[in-house]
Amino acid sequence: QVQLVESGGGLVQAGGPLRLSCAASGRTFSRNYMGWFRQAPWKERELVAAVSRSGTTYYADSVKGRATISRDNAKNTVYLQMNSLKPDDAAVYYCAARQSRFIGYEARQYDYWGQGTQVTVSS
Repeated sequence: QVQLVESGGGLVQAGGPLRLSCAASGRTFSRNYMGWFRQAPWKERELVAAVSRSGTTYYADSVKGRATISRDNAKNTVYLQMNSLKPDDAAVYYCAARQSRFIGYEARQYDYWGQGTQVTVSS
């Protein structure tokens, strides 16, 4: 079992930065593919960024160049840093873990989820 707890959301000004953290419990954290998803009202949950156990990263086109995902396996924590936030970035952000060494692009491919953290962008 893996439990995930996100933190760092809230109200952010457009153009400003955002840093989200996801603390994971469980001894298998380092083996999991970790992802950050987001879901805006009336939209599907979408993968924003993902990082493999070895640090290989993936970014959605919508955040490429503005986001950095990283993980600290010693601390069982994964981070998402985003800059130049836009109103379209407003959503509930979820941390997710996939018990695989291969990336998953869809929410249904992830095995564990955090409760989500709201990000609101003020223009």
